[in-house]
Amino acid sequence: MGRWSEERVINAAPDASSLAAARKLARPGPWSDTGSNDVLVWGKCQGSGKTPYQVSVDTVAPAYRCSCPSRKFPCKHALALLLLWSRGEAADAGTETAGFAQEWAAQRAERATVRERRQNDQPVDPAAQAKRLAERMALMDAGIDDFARWLTDLVRTGLASARRQPYSWWDGVAARLVDAQLPGLAEQVRAMGSDVHARTDWADHLLLRVGRWWAVTKAWRRRSTLAADELADLRVAVGWAVPTADVQGTEALHGPWLVLGAHRSDDGRLQQQRTWLRGPDGTVVVVLDFAAQSEALATPQLAGALLDATVARYPGSGQRRAMFTSPVDPLGMAASLGEGGNILQALEAESAAVAVSPWRDRHPVLLGGVRVCPDDHGWLRDSKGDALPLVDAPLDSLLALTGGHPVDLFGELEDGRVRPLSAVVGGAVVMP
Repeated sequence: MGRWSEERVINAAPDASSLAAARKLARPGPWSDTGSNDVLVWGKCQGSGKTPYQVSVDTVAPAYRCSCPSRKFPCKHALALLLLWSRGEAADAGTETAGFAQEWAAQRAERATVRERRQNDQPVDPAAQAKRLAERMALMDAGIDDFARWLTDLVRTGLASARRQPYSWWDGVAARLVDAQLPGLAEQVRAMGSDVHARTDWADHLLLRVGRWWAVTKAWRRRSTLAADELADLRVAVGWAVPTADVQGTEALHGPWLVLGAHRSDDGRLQQQRTWLRGPDGTVVVVLDFAAQSEALATPQLAGALLDATVARYPGSGQRRAMFTSPVDPLGMAASLGEGGNILQALEAESAAVAVSPWRDRHPVLLGGVRVCPDDHGWLRDSKGDALPLVDAPLDSLLALTGGHPVDLFGELEDGRVRPLSAVVGGAVVMP
């Protein structure tokens, strides 16, 4: 594996703050036991504690491992090590692989072997497969019935009483949903256990969610009457995943694909990365990547990048999930994100999408000529005077980038709030 360039290391950074912190650590002083071979780069970085952090990077995958508590992948220590390596300031190939790096590589190789064996297994017996499916459906049916009873009790006692419940109350319901093979609903219930205390609009938020959950229970019982796209959207809502093998080969949508923006989240158990793409015909898709806490997410794509790749879409309606079905080759950077609409148009598009699939949590929006206003936690205001509040927004960074001037901005519309993911400033697409 050839040595990475510093530009490639920069492109692997999850955000600007991680890269800035990594540059401060990219000097030999805090590092010891560094080394590299054809696949791995490793080293120990002395932090504020007694024990230095153990850092390992698989430069082929790529994948990252660090013993620090950071939830970012790669973290600042992994980025700093890669910067040292790119400059030739870490030990070169030929050194003995550190034990911690070798152990991590062995674990990853073992997991890959297990996955390969599963993929190469002979087709299962159709009768046994049908039996397992029937057992799962019975389990999910029972879980939906239990969830419907819980919702009925929740409404009967009053939504205000739910706010007085401890988090363990919500977590217990979520655990039963997981046992019933309904992880999508379980994730939403767990999140609500925090939202009812953290959000000022918790009552409206809870009422909306309860309404959606009740609609899910009704739709599930009528799933045999739903169209294929409707059933696919319902499966996403309850967390019944579609195997990637069932998607590969179904279609090949060619690029170039424009990266509109990306977002990473971490709920303490699972990391998720959403990357929004737009094709040459205007088709918008989202590529989802997942990773456990001990693993690294896929290298994020830069907002504004043009990618030469083919994708296939998962079943569903609207802006569907997709997966890359060919190698991804960068073609350069775009100077704009396209023509954006105003806030009213965005809300109308969201309304139309919800009418088709009421389970959707977020919708992609491209807004043209909006200003960032610093009121409260930040607002976006368009030329017509309509405004939407921001969520998960680095307000100081947005204000510094835009200078209060109107910009084109791409983001996710969620619960009446916009999560900004990219903006066009000075003829370039930037991430806030």
